[in-house]
Amino acid sequence: MNKVKVALIGAGLRGINYMEYALQHPHEMEVVAVAEPNRQRRELFQERHGLEDAACFENWNDFFTAPKVADAVFICTQDKQHFEPTMRALAAGYHVLLEKPMSPDPEECIRMGEMASQAGLVFSICHVLRYTPFFSTIKELLEREAIGRLMSIQHNENVGYWHQAHSFVRGNWRRTEDSSPMILAKSCHDLDMLLWLADSDCVRVSSFGSLSHFTAAQAPEGAPKRCLDGCPVSDECLYYAPDHYLTEDTNWPTSAISDDMSYDARYQALLEGPYGRCVYHCDNDVVDHQVVNMEFANSVTVAFTMSAFTRDVSRTIKLMGTRGEIRGAMEKNEIEIIHFGSGKVERISFADRGGHVGHGGGDMGLIKDFLRLVQTGGNNQGLTSASRSVQSHLMAFAAEQSRVDGKIIELKEFAQQFSTPIRTMSGN
Repeated sequence: MNKVKVALIGAGLRGINYMEYALQHPHEMEVVAVAEPNRQRRELFQERHGLEDAACFENWNDFFTAPKVADAVFICTQDKQHFEPTMRALAAGYHVLLEKPMSPDPEECIRMGEMASQAGLVFSICHVLRYTPFFSTIKELLEREAIGRLMSIQHNENVGYWHQAHSFVRGNWRRTEDSSPMILAKSCHDLDMLLWLADSDCVRVSSFGSLSHFTAAQAPEGAPKRCLDGCPVSDECLYYAPDHYLTEDTNWPTSAISDDMSYDARYQALLEGPYGRCVYHCDNDVVDHQVVNMEFANSVTVAFTMSAFTRDVSRTIKLMGTRGEIRGAMEKNEIEIIHFGSGKVERISFADRGGHVGHGGGDMGLIKDFLRLVQTGGNNQGLTSASRSVQSHLMAFAAEQSRVDGKIIELKEFAQQFSTPIRTMSGN
């Protein structure tokens, strides 16, 4: 088949990582344009992919004003900058791969989902967990009833203390007003995956959680606003910025603090930028721990916990059925099936799929499937189609409302407040 020509809107870390597929598989995908307001990022991307000046745009509006040059666009802007370029791309006839979450606005999510149904184009969301060997194997085990009928799921997203500090205390996703609630920004992957595994519509949600640790009230005595301003507990603080960002390792998350990875540039970034602030004196307001309880139409119940207070960045899951259990640790590449009665235990291990391929292999699996859909005629009902993704986004919005209001949220009633009805699992 002919290789797919793609353009990138937003050359941040996620977009850059996705575009590596074109360099690894040049016979399948070719990058033909980029739109990125940051000049240094734009020029670095241009050099890496050998783009002409005319194919590089400062903003996405200029890109869409120019003649159509690609088959598809990858939209990897910040959360609040997803809706407009997505709708513009679909209207212009581009297939779209959109970074999650779709939008921090429920109405915009619904409108994009409806556009996906009407456009006759591929419109997929970057829910990469569905494409990992780990979760796809669990899905296959459930479909063949390896543990009988599924009854309950316990799932943990272990954010990691340092990751929370980097992304959700100092970083771009620290404030709901500027990005999304934590449950959407960090865990829409997980809610999508749980909806997929439960294989039914979610009917009610309750949630509890708060911002409890990363606050001024928890600051050590005498801690300054910035780590480099003479912190009295620098030797013992888990979050002392130089210990994280001024080492020889300039991979992520250090690569996020500056486009220049020289020591002097990184030091200056800590003096002036957000990543040099004391984690107890930031302007963050998203939660640092949260639980979500879900009930599905087929009687499956789910308990999901997201917590900053873990050493490792990992996902662990336990699925309980009428004839057995499945236990898994994604980052350990291990699944265990425990059979009732016989006591038989099966173990499945996967080859190491380290961080260089992203999300346990899910990133590259997502891109490969998106390209396949584009090549085979624009079937917009892929594994992570936008029309399917709307319901898991609504679950996240409902969970946040439950957390704030202290009430159980009925999903059907919650959806009715919006202008367009939400499509159910059966409707997909």
